[in-house]
Amino acid sequence: MKILVIGGNGHVGSFLVPQLLKNGHEVWIGGRYGKPIPEDSASYGAKSVVCTTSDEESLKAMAKEGFDVVMDFPGTAYKAYMALRDHTRHFIACGSQWMFGESTRVPVPEIFSTRCFSDGYARRFDEIREMIADSGTHQAVFTAIMPPNICGPHKIPLDTLGGRDVEVHRANKRGEVVYLPDGPQCLISPCDADDIATLFRLAAEHRSAAAGQIFNVGSAYGLTASEFVRAYGYIHNVEIPIEYVSWQKYRDEISPSQGAWWHFYSHMCPDISKARKLLGYEPKYTPEQTMERAIGWMRDQGML
Repeated sequence: MKILVIGGNGHVGSFLVPQLLKNGHEVWIGGRYGKPIPEDSASYGAKSVVCTTSDEESLKAMAKEGFDVVMDFPGTAYKAYMALRDHTRHFIACGSQWMFGESTRVPVPEIFSTRCFSDGYARRFDEIREMIADSGTHQAVFTAIMPPNICGPHKIPLDTLGGRDVEVHRANKRGEVVYLPDGPQCLISPCDADDIATLFRLAAEHRSAAAGQIFNVGSAYGLTASEFVRAYGYIHNVEIPIEYVSWQKYRDEISPSQGAWWHFYSHMCPDISKARKLLGYEPKYTPEQTMERAIGWMRDQGML
């Protein structure tokens, strides 16, 4: 198949493009600059082109190419879908499990619970539901894939304060105390970018089963917040002390950004049964394994 991956130079794309090439697909990477792909890159063999949703002319140019599949990672799928739905057979967009709002079931199914605290995520989920409703009314069918916390090599992983801060990871390596909110603990499910890439590939290769669907992608299980911290201790071969504080203190003093403390408030443990049943998806990495892979990459980059 001829496949356009908008944002294919990003974290998940760096795993997805080599998978697609290995399976014999013709791959085009759409990005802001369209720089040539180095020969030592795992994505070598793909064609790099200028294609962004902010550049209407680039979308028109891609429409003329007649792709079998278009995948969008930058989070602006709606514009690309509207421009390309008459010129491709399948459009696959990357969303986020956060779009479902505060979780009310575990594992978290592909259903709307409450409106997401993030206006950006809420708006994008409204667009995804509109594209699902539109799926198949034009040439293209539509699929959305919703990852939890993305982990693995090539990106700083979620830290123990809910961000992606090198200094926090260095403090973990030193065995410094970590503060967590007291009370019932949520589940955190880091998922390897390679596993997420696999589900995108499977959706493309099983168009009929993926058409008009929203799929969760994730690891086989989640970790409690305290076990998430202990996993970093195991990786660094240190004991990381945990001290529990009230929720009010945690939000006001320890981790005041909602985008950070939400990781320790609402479950991110997706139900992946639909992806298993319809697409044959099976995660390769456990949460602990993908965390270790990410920390290994940080070490190799001289960050730790």
